[in-house]
Amino acid sequence: MKAVYIAMMAAAGIVTAGQVHADEALAKAKNCMACHAIDKKLVGPAYKEVATKYKGDAKAPAMLAAKVKAGGKGVWGQIPMPPNNVTPEEAAKLVAWILAQK
Repeated sequence: MKAVYIAMMAAAGIVTAGQVHADEALAKAKNCMACHAIDKKLVGPAYKEVATKYKGDAKAPAMLAAKVKAGGKGVWGQIPMPPNNVTPEEAAKLVAWILAQK
């Protein structure tokens, strides 16, 4: 029984790791990483800062996905984030990945 549990946990870890990598790949493909990094401020805030700011906010995923798609300004400083050429599904996927950063 213990071996089955360990195998299930290992499989879950592999699936999760693949998903995290895929979302980082999407961020790179959509050029998000030109202005953002996971753990340090570049032009825009670090993704870890965004995750901390919106932790526990149930409205954050939809609001942030809309900002990814349409752009925004003023929350993290005066430099605006331009609109991004992403589908609503891609925006939601990116935001879920960003909010999962620790």
